Amino acid sequence: MMKEPGNPDITCDTLAGHWRIFQLRDGHRFSADDLLTAWAAVQAKPQARRVLDLGAGIGSVGLLALWRLPTDAHLTMIEVQVISHALASRTVCYNALAERVTLHLQDLRAWAGGEFDLVTASPPYLPPARGIRPQHAQRAAARFELHGDVFDYCRTAARSLDQSGVFCFCHAADDPRPEQAIVRAGLTIVQRQLVYFRAMLPPRIALFTCAWQGERLEAPPVIIRDSQGRWTAEYLAIREEMGASTAFLQWARSSR
Repeated sequence: MMKEPGNPDITCDTLAGHWRIFQLRDGHRFSADDLLTAWAAVQAKPQARRVLDLGAGIGSVGLLALWRLPTDAHLTMIEVQVISHALASRTVCYNALAERVTLHLQDLRAWAGGEFDLVTASPPYLPPARGIRPQHAQRAAARFELHGDVFDYCRTAARSLDQSGVFCFCHAADDPRPEQAIVRAGLTIVQRQLVYFRAMLPPRIALFTCAWQGERLEAPPVIIRDSQGRWTAEYLAIREEMGASTAFLQWARSSR
């Protein structure tokens, strides 16, 4: 992690390979949820060329997916928060990705749709009335459904998918609404995969892969840390696949 010269509130951090990402030190920062959503999306549609990231935030999900996709893939990002949009724009410019990425400062609920073969999202999990909202506006919007809930995300994804398209997103594992939202949008769950942040504890999130049709598969769960709190070999392999730095992987494997 590097401080941005002249602005100690912004850091410039490794995202994937040599790509770096700008994010607020005390704001919303990319997480395992984002990495796993991008990983699931690439697994589902490894040859995608037209990618849409809804509620893109600072760009982590869409850019991580783009890093793994063919070099002629193009990413469109939709984000309503000015600060997140600005950070994502700066990241795109810094990594010389302007020809491969289009950014829209817009509420996803107003997005007209399109013909994409892969749509990704990491919707906020909490209704506005539930829990204590962070004072930091960017963090609050990332956690609370201030600009759309999972039903809005699924509706927008449905009007953006081509006939063979795939929609991948993550959500809270114990929330029944994602499955309801998928059905209401006219889509079908083709895979659900639970994610355990630590073995022996309940799953925290679930990864959903949706399409217009297909048979449902319950994929083996992803376990991030074992019962002793050590990174699992499975998760480290996912991180390596998604471009984690060699230094991080060496450190993580030596600490297991």
